[in-house]
Amino acid sequence: MAPPMSAARFLAALRAEGLRVAEVGDWASHHRNHKGPWGPVHGVMIHHTVTSGSEQTVRICRDGYAGLPGPLCHGVITKDGTVHLVGYGRANHAGLGDDDVLRAVIADKGLPPANEANTDGNRHFYGFECENLGDGKDPWPSAQLDAIEKVSAALLRAHSWTAPSVIGHLEWQPGKVDPRGFTMKGMRERVAGRLK
Repeated sequence: MAPPMSAARFLAALRAEGLRVAEVGDWASHHRNHKGPWGPVHGVMIHHTVTSGSEQTVRICRDGYAGLPGPLCHGVITKDGTVHLVGYGRANHAGLGDDDVLRAVIADKGLPPANEANTDGNRHFYGFECENLGDGKDPWPSAQLDAIEKVSAALLRAHSWTAPSVIGHLEWQPGKVDPRGFTMKGMRERVAGRLK
């Protein structure tokens, strides 16, 4: 069980991992904490945006849209590998997911299939949206995949977590497909290698 880091420590952890970070507006105080608690945190969740164009993608993830107010994540990883920080605190990214998956993340075990949506993930995960159409054809540049690896490793180091603490949205909530275009198993292997 871990309380979320301070925004300053979060930023420092990302920079220490060698990431290029862009701070967007009042990101450190932009959150949805009035909708419920944030924390304890147990892992990192990776998403794709189903958008194209970095500027538009960052704006949507910061501000949200009709029916889903922002922030929609903590950071947006654009195709050039930049991590745009858009919020810090509770964010509308994970939604309801499977309590068995959460227990597996906490225990550092392999994930069971997500077959329920009964647990608030916005409370328990750092979330990163990755600029991609999510159609399985839109490429994932190496700079972007490297940034996903580094972001994950940075937060795992800060919390003394291991690679099973990095999950995809599709592993959390039944019916979700993101991220599409690479496997979370492969990404966890990359993160584990980096942590060594």
